[in-house]
Amino acid sequence: MDIWVFTTICVLVGAVAGFLGGLLGIGGGVIIVPALILLFDSAGTFSSANAPGGATAGSNLTTLIAIATSLGSIIFTAAAAARSQIRARMVEWLVVRRWVPAIIVGSYLAGFVAAELGVQLLRCLIGVFLLFVSGVMLANWKPAPHRVLPGRVASAAMAMGAGLISGIAGIGGGNVVVPTLVFHNVPVHRATATSSTLGFPIALAGSLGYIHRGWTVTTLDEGLLGFIYLPALAAVVSATVVFAPLGVRAAHRLPPQPLKRAFGVLLILVSTRMIWTAFS
Repeated sequence: MDIWVFTTICVLVGAVAGFLGGLLGIGGGVIIVPALILLFDSAGTFSSANAPGGATAGSNLTTLIAIATSLGSIIFTAAAAARSQIRARMVEWLVVRRWVPAIIVGSYLAGFVAAELGVQLLRCLIGVFLLFVSGVMLANWKPAPHRVLPGRVASAAMAMGAGLISGIAGIGGGNVVVPTLVFHNVPVHRATATSSTLGFPIALAGSLGYIHRGWTVTTLDEGLLGFIYLPALAAVVSATVVFAPLGVRAAHRLPPQPLKRAFGVLLILVSTRMIWTAFS
């Protein structure tokens, strides 16, 4: 695939991810990861024939690079979102203090865990996760009023699990952290603000984990920093930072519920195709 066509597609992916992320309050990773996987598959950039390290580098290399590149892009968007939420004084700092150490460990380890999974299992896990996100978007459930956040040990366990899942899925954690906090009766606006603040350490630690794990597999000459593909990262980030604020502005003018339902249906289609490509 021509480099200009490839770059243009990556910019479009970043634009869509940034706009929908700002519009619907979702992490752009749920868009970036499947889009990059499909793009890399179509371009054949990281096929086993010409993959860095040769065919022995692993059949899931394309998926790992898509996940790592997504996490790298989220570092920038999550930092901006966290700054805004902190200024708005909506962050639950007790949750942040309890969750950050464990969530960093979980997200850092994600790169090592994902690299050991076969391509079928890894893509199936991403597809199932996208189905879960679509269910959250389509559902209108409310938590039991007596439920509260657990103590330090249970909170650390939840945080490590959230970091690990987010790192494997290539997201900033919003689609895991927000439902978890709302499930424990944290008000949704505060849950979103807290999730945005946690998104930066998730993306940063996850990116470092994928860089560390892929360090001996790839080289900078191939455009790869570990498993992060730098040309795609630059193109995606250049668009997300521009279109995310536009999505936020549009969110104040458009009814969110129909948009969330439409996006939930779209995610069902995307997740179904992701699972299908795992076995095709």
